[in-house]
Amino acid sequence: MSEVEVPLKPLGREDIQKLEAVLLLGTVSRKDVIEKMRSADPKDRITWIDSLAVAAGALAREKAGMTAPRIADELGRGEQTIRAHLTGKTEAGKLVRETYEMLLKGEKVLTSMIKEAETVPSKEEVERLKAEIEREKQEKAELQEKLNKMHSKLENAVKTLEEVINQLKTQQ
Repeated sequence: MSEVEVPLKPLGREDIQKLEAVLLLGTVSRKDVIEKMRSADPKDRITWIDSLAVAAGALAREKAGMTAPRIADELGRGEQTIRAHLTGKTEAGKLVRETYEMLLKGEKVLTSMIKEAETVPSKEEVERLKAEIEREKQEKAELQEKLNKMHSKLENAVKTLEEVINQLKTQQ
């Protein structure tokens, strides 16, 4: 897979989108960022990704010459949030800016992702995964059957309890 041509000073929408995508993917694939996300609370990971996406979008648009109010309008965020990302006051803004600096130096920020994408699993690995999927399907079917039986037993128990309650009410 060839290296993607990244416009560091985007001129149009397509260039902005390319730079934004490379900034986001390049930042998310960095080992230091992956470690930060791993150590974060799982519920916060989506917030991390969202912040990185906004920071990447803001920086790409800034490099295209857009103003902060226009960037805020395009990204649907507050102007203060955009300024915080662009000035590096947020962690996401700092990380995305570092990725941009890496691009300026000519470093290839997506090479680890490209290497992983180009790695084809062996035939044995594919067969092993297929067998694992089949086992999981079978286990799921067995568990669903058990769940259905338990549900039926529970319904019978509820009916029996209702009958007992009705009998007790009629005896009073």
